[in-house]
Amino acid sequence: MRFVNVRSAALATAISLGLAATALTGAALAASHARTDIIFGLVLEPPHLDPTASAAAAIDEVVYANVFEGLTRINRNGAVKPALAESWEVSEDGKTYTFKLRTGVKFHDGADFTADDVKFSLDRARAEDSVNAQKGLFKAIEAVEVVDDATVRVTLSSPAGNFLFNMGWGDAIIVDPASAESNQSNPVGTGPFKFSNWAKGSAIELVRNEGYWGDAVALTKATFRIIPDPAAAVAALLAEDVDAFANVPSPEAIPQFQADPRFTVVVGSTEGETILSINNKQPPFDDVRVRRAIAHAIDRQAIIDGAMFGLGTPIGTHFAPHHPAYEDLIDTYPRDLDKARALLAEAGHADGFKATLRLPPPSYARRGGEIIAASLREIGIELEIIPVEWAQWLEQAFRGKDYDLTMVSHTEPQDIGIYANPDYYFQYDSKPFQDTIAELNVTVDAEARYELMRKAQRIITEDAVNGYLFQLAKAGVWNAKLRGLWENSPVQANDLTEVHWAE
Repeated sequence: MRFVNVRSAALATAISLGLAATALTGAALAASHARTDIIFGLVLEPPHLDPTASAAAAIDEVVYANVFEGLTRINRNGAVKPALAESWEVSEDGKTYTFKLRTGVKFHDGADFTADDVKFSLDRARAEDSVNAQKGLFKAIEAVEVVDDATVRVTLSSPAGNFLFNMGWGDAIIVDPASAESNQSNPVGTGPFKFSNWAKGSAIELVRNEGYWGDAVALTKATFRIIPDPAAAVAALLAEDVDAFANVPSPEAIPQFQADPRFTVVVGSTEGETILSINNKQPPFDDVRVRRAIAHAIDRQAIIDGAMFGLGTPIGTHFAPHHPAYEDLIDTYPRDLDKARALLAEAGHADGFKATLRLPPPSYARRGGEIIAASLREIGIELEIIPVEWAQWLEQAFRGKDYDLTMVSHTEPQDIGIYANPDYYFQYDSKPFQDTIAELNVTVDAEARYELMRKAQRIITEDAVNGYLFQLAKAGVWNAKLRGLWENSPVQANDLTEVHWAE
């Protein structure tokens, strides 16, 4: 009996040890099989992949901080951080920036990164024939001098309080002269991910850059899948065919995802001023009375509720409400249909008129445009709605200025300066505004800058340059096991450098 008990105990011990070993082996296998890839949903397909050659936010949503880097970078909190420049010194007069560059950095094609690349990139961006959509970022640069391979001196014509922030935009990335012209189809940067493949209309693939100069990223592969249809986006998430959408295009589905433990839902803020863009040189919109009539007819809350299911903050100017310099100008044009009709009559359009409204693919535009059309119909403005694809919108409305009205969200940070460019697609030409921005560009003191920003907001609102609707919310939905995605969007980016899967 005693022997049997000993044998049973020994057997039990063996079984116990075996189960423990099996459990440990299973845990080890689970750890070894932790995912290192991500499938990321995008609503809009980029026209190409060179952020220095287009205003399309979809480009930066793929390559910013992932493939390309600048002298500085903007982090998840909107703060300026070192990137290819590890440090810098600013002269007492605020006009000279001396950047100390990182050494041992290579482009994805194996070329060494040096000060010559910085000079080439900045000179190219500010050149007379530059196609950079944000050429104004480089306007203050007077000269770029190579001191040595790891040092660059940038001299400004006058102090620019936002210069380091500007150098963190996607439009200010540093490129290799040898690959600069082919970056649209084969982007070559210095970032932690390398371009791998682009199946047009379907997906863009990046792979980990094993020779990256900085901390290695956890992901070995990132696939950006193009899903423009809101219903298809929701279906892809629910089927777990897609791991994340930084901003899910179906806000009505948010409660469903919030109730599903498989997902994390984070509603944050963006820099996206969503506006009814008006062609200020196209009759009858060249008359400020017509633009003011439109402003009085717009029902912002109806658009937020009907198109965004309550997600969005009303705005009365082109500025983010979370910025300390924001001025609340919503009450400048309260919804007043009688006032709107009177303004149209004063402008010679008592019987109203017909116009076109071009709507790009995002759901906020397609849905919001229908509500805008219904509102303007109440004051006699009949809109023909023309749905367009993103590439068409960029070609026709943005570059060609061939539109009456359109609806789009401007996601660039602190971009009110675009109104100082009379060739921008709004075609707004105001010397008082241009003078205000010129003064802002040479002002360093924070409070003085804020007051000039407020003045600029008042000018464009008074002129009713566009119909100011709402600040785009960031309704992120992703797999609950994912970590490191941005909650807010201080720049138009899907920065994957800190993203990993929880074990």
